[in-house]
Amino acid sequence: MAKDIEYGTDQYAPNKDYQDPPPAPLIDAEELGKWSFYRAIIAEFIATLLFLYITVLTVIGYKSQSDTKHNGDECGGVGILGIAWAFGGMIFVLVYCTAGISGGHINPAVTFGLFLARKISLARAVMYMIAQCLGAICGCGLVKAFQKSYYVRYGGGANELATGYSTGTGLAAEIIGTFVLVYTVFSATDPKRNARDSHVPVLAPLPIGFAVFMVHLATIPITGTGINPARSFGAAVIYGKDKAWDDQWIFWVGPLIGAAIAALYHQYILRAGAVKALGSFRSNA
Repeated sequence: MAKDIEYGTDQYAPNKDYQDPPPAPLIDAEELGKWSFYRAIIAEFIATLLFLYITVLTVIGYKSQSDTKHNGDECGGVGILGIAWAFGGMIFVLVYCTAGISGGHINPAVTFGLFLARKISLARAVMYMIAQCLGAICGCGLVKAFQKSYYVRYGGGANELATGYSTGTGLAAEIIGTFVLVYTVFSATDPKRNARDSHVPVLAPLPIGFAVFMVHLATIPITGTGINPARSFGAAVIYGKDKAWDDQWIFWVGPLIGAAIAALYHQYILRAGAVKALGSFRSNA
């Protein structure tokens, strides 16, 4: 019978004992006085700015090249596949670049999920979300500044519920899509898995980028794919049209619900947090 491979009993890594790190404090006053805290906030701001700049330019470029009313070709541009690659590829690049500084969230939904799992403090979560939203606004602002006529003509990369889809369908698409992303983030960055499977190199940004890519393929026709409240908010602020604002709540409520479900699923089902808590309660009793 196979032996349990947890806590250093893995035959491939016998000396790699593992214990869960303690949960992050809800309020961590000490980190507010550290440069590393503010450096991480700056990294989240710049990463989200670059993310929106490249991806929104890709969306607008595709619409411009495929617009037959303005000498475009229906088969021109990168297509939906190319847009999905742009989003997934940029997440891969930016998570790789910033993971060692801020954790490479670049998404308020990811930050919210990690906060619920007690991976980060409340102050860090709030500041990350503010930095991400400001970065998204600035990224879209740069696109509009450089290509204003194209930006306005082709929708500014704003997320809107597509014609023919109900609000419930759009909300479900955002919930499930964000669940896939945040679930992947938890799995790819799980320190227990890295300690247990140390003989298998894990490049966390790669599966996270692929998750973003796959979700975009599935949900671009429905909502344009949000799964990132900062991405949707920044585009809506700069584009400023009613439709983008009317549907904005979908791109906040859906991702936050999806992130919460992913955090609970990973922590209490896959990591057996509920079973451990129950066992601790019984032993104390």
